[in-house]
Amino acid sequence: MTKSKQSSLNTFLKVDYKEDNSIWLTNSLTLRKIIGVLGMVMPLLLFVFLYLENGLQHPLESISHYYYTRVSGIFVIILSLLAFFLIVYKGKEPIDFYISFFAGVFALLVVLFPTNNITETCCDSTKKYAVTFLPVTDLSTFRMYFHYTVAGLFFLCLSYMSFFLFTKSNKTPNERSIQKTIRNRIYRTCAVLMLLAILVLFAGSLKLIPLAYFKIFPLTFWMETLAIESFGLSWLVKGETLFKD
Repeated sequence: MTKSKQSSLNTFLKVDYKEDNSIWLTNSLTLRKIIGVLGMVMPLLLFVFLYLENGLQHPLESISHYYYTRVSGIFVIILSLLAFFLIVYKGKEPIDFYISFFAGVFALLVVLFPTNNITETCCDSTKKYAVTFLPVTDLSTFRMYFHYTVAGLFFLCLSYMSFFLFTKSNKTPNERSIQKTIRNRIYRTCAVLMLLAILVLFAGSLKLIPLAYFKIFPLTFWMETLAIESFGLSWLVKGETLFKD
């Protein structure tokens, strides 16, 4: 790698070699970029790698169901990384830290309490992509609903951050740059899309939307993808990847 490419990469990642006793990932901008990238690539990686592994040409019922497949490692690793990065994210004020911290905790709980099985029987020949099956017990229903709850709280925290925290400024609206105005519009749009996705899923749980739509389209997967992509874009912009002053 040439020196110019190394310099560009170091600048993008905010790597400082002057302090040899410090670790690399201490810059909040770098952390935001990594969180944004990880969030946006996760649905794509899950779909592509399961297609390459098993030839499955359609998405599963939900992103969480990839936990039970051959690509479960991607789901667990990325979501766990997101969780830990959100937990250590500090922000500028205590409210930034606490909301991000709880979002990270909720993300970990999503991993620790997986959703329901892909199939009702183990070794289902019609669903060969399912390589893991959790025993059905009295706690299975609790685990499933707890998973839905913490997943919803995870996105609610991220939506709150995008709408209320990322849009903060020490300048009046008239003094803000055009780039800041554009960024705030993106933050709010992403927050609304996340909230919309949560509402659609909640409406489905209450059967206000026919369950057939969730199986035919599959609506849960696309709503989760919409929320994750919105979350990722919001953090990428916050990391000054786009529309930087």
